[in-house]
Amino acid sequence: MIDAPDVEPTQKESKVWLYFLVIGIAAVIVGGVFYSRFGEDPRMVDSPLIGEPLPALTLEYLEQEGSLDFADLKGQALVINFWASWCFPCRAEHPALNAASASYEDEGVHFVGISYQDRRDPAVAFLDEFGRGTNYSYVMDTDSRTIIELGVFGVPETYFVDKDGIIRGRHQGAVDPAVLAENIEEALSPLTP
Repeated sequence: MIDAPDVEPTQKESKVWLYFLVIGIAAVIVGGVFYSRFGEDPRMVDSPLIGEPLPALTLEYLEQEGSLDFADLKGQALVINFWASWCFPCRAEHPALNAASASYEDEGVHFVGISYQDRRDPAVAFLDEFGRGTNYSYVMDTDSRTIIELGVFGVPETYFVDKDGIIRGRHQGAVDPAVLAENIEEALSPLTP
């Protein structure tokens, strides 16, 4: 029997194996990062206000005389949506907000649409075109104090507040029916210590 000669890997073959080893390790690390984020919506944004009471707010109604004092909504869960007539994602999410306002009307959920850096006439024209929700108040943040108090980055942005007035969630970007249902149900559920 003839023994095969000992063949040492060439320097080129060693580099190829090292290359594949580095790529494999990087793939495992990237996979771990993605796996750890599964089930979380990256648009649900952490905020120092989550778990804190909603600040005292009073905003001028968009289409009627007077102002909405949020203290008058105590005991209702709130979906507070910042929107603008010039915002294209706001147009996409508006039907989902209207549908959710009708679905949750009997469960003590009140919707508030806050017109963000917009003028009254275009904002009303937006509602004329896309409709108004039920159990929904439309107001204006004319001096931009509310966006500062809540730390709003832009539109659309939505806050979810429980019946005790505690902010339970914040979503940046357009909401859809699933995001609304999940966060409204959470706002309706009791806080667990």
